[in-house]
Amino acid sequence: MSLTADSGLSCTLREAANFEGRRGDGAIDMLVLHYTGMVSGEAALEQLCAAESGVSCHYLVFEDGCIVQMVAEQDRAWHAGVSYWRGETDINSRSIGIEIVNPGHEFGYRAFPDAQIGAVVDLCRDIVGRNPIAPRNIVAHSDIAPDRKQDPGELFPWDRLYRAGVGHWVAPEPFETGGLALEQGDAGAQVAALQAGLVTYGYGVSESGAFDPATVQAVTAFQRHFRQARVDGVADASTVATLRRLIATLDA
Repeated sequence: MSLTADSGLSCTLREAANFEGRRGDGAIDMLVLHYTGMVSGEAALEQLCAAESGVSCHYLVFEDGCIVQMVAEQDRAWHAGVSYWRGETDINSRSIGIEIVNPGHEFGYRAFPDAQIGAVVDLCRDIVGRNPIAPRNIVAHSDIAPDRKQDPGELFPWDRLYRAGVGHWVAPEPFETGGLALEQGDAGAQVAALQAGLVTYGYGVSESGAFDPATVQAVTAFQRHFRQARVDGVADASTVATLRRLIATLDA
């Protein structure tokens, strides 16, 4: 095995079969967090290392906090798939991917244990300390592929990561029934303004002014990350206000 550890944290090495050299300038400026979405961590580890799976990632974090590195950070792992963020489409060449053991929505989605999140925080801080990754470029898989992915989902504690110095986050505007609610089928200036805000933050939507299925998916992904109290793809007042506050604090 040629793989050597990139991090000074305690971790196990298990080399994946699927990786290659990074394309372009090789700069690492994104960190993508996933959940495994499989029945067990052991099954996920085997899947992520197997050539026939067609996937891989740089790190896997088990529920007890144990970390496994599978791909060298200098190499391009196959974790993001078809994706988009802030004008970039080859996310695999720009990012480090962390898979977090959790059965996911298909197999019994559950809260992430403290030990696991503690290890994720430590790993993220270590990676960010060695790479020029802007806070808003620490994203969910669902942020970059909202039409396909839900992970790591609405139970993932992004606020805890932020308090530890990882990522960009604001306290979400409280959710209330009634008031503004843009949804699929709506059109006009308010929808266009919502789409422009999503694009400004990084999401891949068209600023058409029509609340189309792609906008529903982007709003849903946004809610999973930043307004977790209700995930329904409807741009209510809480969702819109939270988006605006995030944009206002981008350079803070």
